[in-house]
Amino acid sequence: MLVLSRHRDESIIIGDDIVITVVDIRGDKVRLGIAAPIEISVHRQEVYEAIQRENRQASRLEPQDARQLENITPPLRRDLRRPRSEGV
Repeated sequence: MLVLSRHRDESIIIGDDIVITVVDIRGDKVRLGIAAPIEISVHRQEVYEAIQRENRQASRLEPQDARQLENITPPLRRDLRRPRSEGV
């Protein structure tokens, strides 16, 4: 692991197109700004791990479970908008 020291408003460059900037430091918390191309996912570690768990669980879906999903009809959707008044 590479360990770097940075002050507020200083950055780290990863590759040619990822920039991590120290935005703020308060007590034991550091706020980071991350600029990366849209096609690169950026998540906190705990969020990334939750996504991975969900993906693993979904990949274990049995064929009979998928057939049951086909039989579920979506709930009817009501249009909650008010009708337009004439002459307004």
